[in-house]
Amino acid sequence: MLQQLIKGGTQIIKPSLHWLEQTLQQATKPNTTGVVTGATVDVLRNKAELIVENALLRQQLVVLQRNVKRPLLTNADRRWLVILAHLIRRWRAALLILKPDTLLDWHRQLFKLVWRRKSAAAVHKSSLPEDPIALIKQMARDNRLWGAERIRGELLKLGIRVSKRTIQKYMRQARPVRPTGQTWRTFLHNHAQDVWVCDFLPVIDIFFRQHFVFVIAHLASRRVVHIAVTDTPTDAWTAQQLREATPFGEGPKYLVRDNDSKFGSHFAAVATGAGIKQLKTPIGAPNANAVIERFLGSARRECLDLMLVLSLPHLNRVVKAYVAYFNTLRPHQSIGQRIPAPNDVPPMEALPSSKVRVRSVLGGLHHSYEIAA
Repeated sequence: MLQQLIKGGTQIIKPSLHWLEQTLQQATKPNTTGVVTGATVDVLRNKAELIVENALLRQQLVVLQRNVKRPLLTNADRRWLVILAHLIRRWRAALLILKPDTLLDWHRQLFKLVWRRKSAAAVHKSSLPEDPIALIKQMARDNRLWGAERIRGELLKLGIRVSKRTIQKYMRQARPVRPTGQTWRTFLHNHAQDVWVCDFLPVIDIFFRQHFVFVIAHLASRRVVHIAVTDTPTDAWTAQQLREATPFGEGPKYLVRDNDSKFGSHFAAVATGAGIKQLKTPIGAPNANAVIERFLGSARRECLDLMLVLSLPHLNRVVKAYVAYFNTLRPHQSIGQRIPAPNDVPPMEALPSSKVRVRSVLGGLHHSYEIAA
């Protein structure tokens, strides 16, 4: 009888003990669902247990750091890491999955976000009804020559009183402000016959010595007007090249160049003496001088990248041979497959293959096809 009572009591107490054990394990287990909940539970635990658990978690993080190259963090994770690091004196030593500089960068971004929201201007809803706003926009679209005062007068005729500043606000939405004057592209197109472009092309020879090729070209025809090579491209040397390219003051009206220091006071004096107005391109804008950039790229791809330059005289011979081919034999897509300075050869509609002569250029690097005499 006693054994039956003990057995029955055990069966009753055993589920309760199991439930109590699970409850204690759940209470003492590190919480991974939330930082606030886990911190609240940790307040009730003793310091020794927290130290041991901290060591256990650190060891697991070390293992994860060896296997996971880059953990994925959400924006909420980044905010919590910044906040918790702010509360710890030795926060640098506590970081294991990221660098201190990364955390500082997150702090700066969070700081900017907070102050951007605080300093953002409040959006005020317009007190003007929708119908007058729509009427102002319609007047601005239908009457391109009307200004704000003209539209204000029309609204007064209809009994609608609106300030000039309010009308200008809605006019900008219906009629965007167009830039005044012509664009750079339009200017080059209109004055192409009177524009020269120039630039330097750096070249490294077989002995790793640096040389410079100075090129001046005519914008409209794409013809290379002048070319020279040097090891020391000073202001005086560049000015002398412009002087040689403009004998007896014959030159263009405009010269497009960049802001290189090689174009100094001597170069400016020669340009002024020849009646040339210098046009400087913006810094870091190669498209502003795209024609000369295209030539420099063609010279590299079609000539200099395909041979070894031995010395400065060798480079001089090579670039002059390429310029002769470029000016007199090579068709250009930008000018309708025409040649910048063609020879006076009459075109023929039908030509047998036996009357075509092939000329080798730059040692067979290119070929030119001409009518046989």
